[in-house]
Amino acid sequence: MKAAFLDRDGTLMEDSGFIGDPRRIRVLDGVPEALRRLAAAGYERIVVTNQSGVARGYFGEPDVEIVNAELARLLAANGASIDAFYYCAHLEGCDCRKPLPGMVRRAVAERGIDLGASVMFGDRSGDVALARAVGMPAVLVNEYVPYVGPEPMHRAPTLLAGVEFFLRYVHA
Repeated sequence: MKAAFLDRDGTLMEDSGFIGDPRRIRVLDGVPEALRRLAAAGYERIVVTNQSGVARGYFGEPDVEIVNAELARLLAANGASIDAFYYCAHLEGCDCRKPLPGMVRRAVAERGIDLGASVMFGDRSGDVALARAVGMPAVLVNEYVPYVGPEPMHRAPTLLAGVEFFLRYVHA
């Protein structure tokens, strides 16, 4: 099974700081269409997201799960879906906080993912570094924030533009 690993905040929805309240979710333009295209091409859509607001005491793990469920509901209302959510609630001392590969390795073990046929979409250097750490390509989705970090396979202004590039030029 191939997968598109997706960062959450800044890639699927606006990154407005630590988000523990589902009322703060703003799905970014084009995201439902991007997810529909990935699904049509046979990619599982798997979110991997750092949620250190838990470790900082801003909100609890149930809040992360509520936000993820509301994001899934909003996407479903637009004909799109996420197959799985993985999150790291830590600040340090774990192997799951991006750019470390723990979340991706867990998804591979639980879902039978073929990393050689998979891709990462994210808006920060940690997303690109994570992809490199597990040997898959990364598409940077970031049109507003200056980027310093490992060079991705491609830079796109939006998730939809990144997915269009990937499916047209890389996906076989």
